[in-house]
Order: sequence, then C-alpha cells, then structure tokens
Amino acid sequence: MPKPKKGARFGGSPAHQRLIMANLSTALFEHGRITTTEAKARHLRPIAEKLITKAKKAHLGENPLHQRREVLRTIHDKGVVHLLFTEIAPTFAERPGGYTRITKIGPRKGDNAPMAVIELVTEAYSATPRAATSRPAAAAAPAAAESEDTTEAPAEDAPTTMTEETAPDSTVAESDEPAGDGPAADDSTEADAADSTEGDAKA
Repeated sequence: MPKPKKGARFGGSPAHQRLIMANLSTALFEHGRITTTEAKARHLRPIAEKLITKAKKAHLGENPLHQRREVLRTIHDKGVVHLLFTEIAPTFAERPGGYTRITKIGPRKGDNAPMAVIELVTEAYSATPRAATSRPAAAAAPAAAESEDTTEAPAEDAPTTMTEETAPDSTVAESDEPAGDGPAADDSTEADAADSTEGDAKA
C-alpha cells in the first residue's frame, strides 16, 4: 500500500503542495531571493537545488535537451527556465553543492509565523576549505606561548644562581675571622691570671 511522504502539506492536498513549490521555485530563480515561511523555505531548498543540478548537467553537455524537459515539468515558465540554464547554471559550474542559503528573520505579524529568506548563493566558490586556513593560526598560538615560557624561565632562574654564588663568600668571610677573638678567649686569659695570683700568695 503506498504511503504519502513525511512532511507538511501546507494546508492543502499533495497536488496543491507541488504547485506551491513550483511557484516558489519560479520566483526564486527569477528574483534571486524570496521571503517565505521557514517551513516552506526548508521544503523548497532541496527541490530548487535539484533543478540547479539538472541545469548544471545540461551546461556540461550531459543530454541538455532531456535536462531542460525535466525542469519544464516543474517550472512552466520558459523564460525562467532559459534564465536558469543560460545565466544561473554557469555561475555554479565549479560549486559542488549548497546553491541556496536560508536566513531566519523576525516572525510575521498577525499569526506570528517564523519567517525566513531563501536566496541563491552569489559568492565566488573557493576550492580551499576554511579549516585549512585557520589551522596554522591555531597552531601558532601554542608555539607563541611556549616561546614566552622559555624567555621567562631564565629570568626566574637568575636570582637563584646569584644567591648560590654569594653563599660561599659568606662562609669564607666567617672562616677568616680569628679564632682568638670572642668571649671564650677572654675567659681563658682571666682564668690564667687568677691562677698566677693564687700561686704568688701561697709562696
């Protein structure tokens, strides 16, 4: 038993939904960008990108007449189909995908429905990925931090080496003092003098 595809019908029948998507696709290719509800924009995006892919195949020489007839099954305006095959498709010749962009905007007045702008990507495609350009900058940050640590380490070690070098001088200065100086030497001389006086008295 056939089952319908999952997804919103936008308040109508499947045939009405196909007409809505056909009209939105026609307006998107004619004007380059349209404002609609977020649900319709999300549903329109894969349909529009498949039509652009068929136009790209025709531009690259893959059975162009068949591709044009396939697009005419969805878009009935021959002027828009001609615009798609002659002007829009060549701009996406080098881009592997992602031909459209959805940008959310404020809700609609009245029913507060979430709105969005769907537009064709007009920026030139760059083959170099963005991650490759950001990796050297991310790798340079730890290297700079390591260089700062190495420069700060000798400055911190300098005071310790100076204290170690001055420590032997203090010990040498203490050892150079004469052993006779001090309270112990004075006590010994006084004891000798007392003994000599006692000997004289006995004599």
